[in-house]
Amino acid sequence: MDVKKKKGLLHDIKINKAYYLMLLPVLIYFIVFSYIPMGGLVIAFQNFRPASGILGSSFVGLKNFIDFFNSVYFGRVLRNTVIISLLSLLICFPLPIIFALLLNEVRRLRFKKAVQTITYMPYFISLVVLAGIIIDFTSSDGILGGTLMTALTGESKNLLADPQYFRAIMTVSELWQGLGYSSIIYVATLSAVDQQLYEAAAIDGANRWQQTIHITIPEISSTIIIMLILKCGTMLAVGAEKIILLYNANIYETADVISTFVYRKGLQEFNYGYSTAVGMFNSVINFVLIVVANKLAKKFSDTNLF
Repeated sequence: MDVKKKKGLLHDIKINKAYYLMLLPVLIYFIVFSYIPMGGLVIAFQNFRPASGILGSSFVGLKNFIDFFNSVYFGRVLRNTVIISLLSLLICFPLPIIFALLLNEVRRLRFKKAVQTITYMPYFISLVVLAGIIIDFTSSDGILGGTLMTALTGESKNLLADPQYFRAIMTVSELWQGLGYSSIIYVATLSAVDQQLYEAAAIDGANRWQQTIHITIPEISSTIIIMLILKCGTMLAVGAEKIILLYNANIYETADVISTFVYRKGLQEFNYGYSTAVGMFNSVINFVLIVVANKLAKKFSDTNLF
């Protein structure tokens, strides 16, 4: 940083002291919980033993990565992670946008707020409670596994014991829980669209559909692109918490993902170096994806994240 930029930064801090003080807890949080722990990634290159510590554990180079790539589970966990991530991207990403566009067309304010409140509520349900609801609904005597399956096939079935249903259960439950909450940012962006644009379009004879296509969507396109880039950056970061609460050995073939594999290797088998290597591989792929997505967005549009 040259002297002029340094003086400019110090002057800006002096003028906006209150804003920087408000930013300080956020910076401390990311430094303590995100950047300092990165030093622990050295474990991925060690045969780590807690008793010996990082400095006392033997260095094994890329052995943990090679073992993972040669593992019989590598293809399964990578395939499941990619498929579940793509289902989430193709279904759970666009539907909140469509939902926000539909809400934007509602003119009765009381009804609009009621719909928003009802759709936001599932997001605040505890993950443990949500998993319990899913297990009850999909059991052989539940609404889905019992009543619905009996009506469709003539017999009840425990859906969480059948590998072919797990991905659908994960995707639908994620959509149900996150639809309303994920639409908040789009609803907020839509509220900032200049209403004079709609009035001018109406005068020119444009109907509501044409206004949506030529005004609404272009006005929120930058927000959609930014959110898409961020979504691509977490493509392989399928959360282990819900899957661990739902899955069992019968459905590992479709339910076992990278994060659950890391959990089993690290916390159940105490193979810390191996699990760190797998987690590092996952993070590197996500980093590459977000960089590629940002470059593509920059190339084909005027919006990019960095």
